[in-house]
Amino acid sequence: MDKTSPLLSFNGVDVYYGSHHVLQAVDYRVYAGEIVCLLGGNASGKSTTMKTIMGVVRPARGTVEWNGQRINGWDTAQRVRAGIALVPEARRLFPDLTVMDNLELGAYTRRDRAALPIDFERVFTMFPRLAERRGQLAGTMSGGEQQMLAIGRALMSRPRMICMDEPSMGLSPVLVKRVLQIITELNAQGITIFVVEQNARAALSIAHRGYVLQTGRIVLADAAAALLNNPEIRTAYLGEA
Repeated sequence: MDKTSPLLSFNGVDVYYGSHHVLQAVDYRVYAGEIVCLLGGNASGKSTTMKTIMGVVRPARGTVEWNGQRINGWDTAQRVRAGIALVPEARRLFPDLTVMDNLELGAYTRRDRAALPIDFERVFTMFPRLAERRGQLAGTMSGGEQQMLAIGRALMSRPRMICMDEPSMGLSPVLVKRVLQIITELNAQGITIFVVEQNARAALSIAHRGYVLQTGRIVLADAAAALLNNPEIRTAYLGEA
């Protein structure tokens, strides 16, 4: 992994919703080849972080940089073209479209349309269930299948980094384990992962580093193993006294 300069960085980022100060002087660093997790409870600012990365909301102060370039003014499509993909919370598929249609929409910023069959094959090799159900409407699939489709859709943009917002939400323990395996496999293929999770133990079990966000502020940042052994984390997020 490249630790010389961050692939993604937040530098003193403040985000407001009206008068509500959601992110407060936040700093993140994500280096190429890492899995970095962001932990925090409800209303801590985790999803706002993802929206800020994707350009859905803009910082009032501070900068967001991608590969050394300030991207505060970039729209979402520019960010996707630059190599950032999102697996959103609750998957956000198009339920009335087929698996193939949803996957193709993941490549909507791609100009190399002739190369799409290679990427369809890549997704279907990783997720054989999607290959079997390529003509099925996304809304009729199980939660686990929909999560696979959401990850596959992100892969269709050929990203350098995938942001995952609560990928284990609503899944059984068996499927959570499978999602963690997939994240590890994608990382082994060279894709950087930034994952937001309420399931702290799951996220820290696969991450290299982690941040803890509370009411819009970073309160802890450390190696994943150190966070797993941190008494504050064990009490607040792992349910241990």
